Amino acid sequence: MDTQMRRALLESAILASLREGDSYGYRIVRDVSPHIAITESTLYLILRRLEAAGCLTVYSRKHNNRIRRYYALTDAGRARIDQFLTEWEEAMRVYAYIRGDAPTTERSDTP
Repeated sequence: MDTQMRRALLESAILASLREGDSYGYRIVRDVSPHIAITESTLYLILRRLEAAGCLTVYSRKHNNRIRRYYALTDAGRARIDQFLTEWEEAMRVYAYIRGDAPTTERSDTP
């Protein structure tokens, strides 16, 4: 898979995993990995990038005598998901064309 496409898919899947509520790294990996392969090291790089872009916020809470970092989706993160879905619809139309599944239109061979 193309690197840029994989990156967009991973970012969007991570953001989507936060739609239902705040979460932490291990749980995000567990939620996302059945749909697209991701490692914890990759996850944390993407989480930092999404935080810098304003797509999520981070806070810490004590859990079992340890500090756990939680990630929360922002309005910008929700907008990023919406943008991805809109762009994906366009990509699927191109995909259908490439496969030969797209509806055909009348072609005029005359100028």
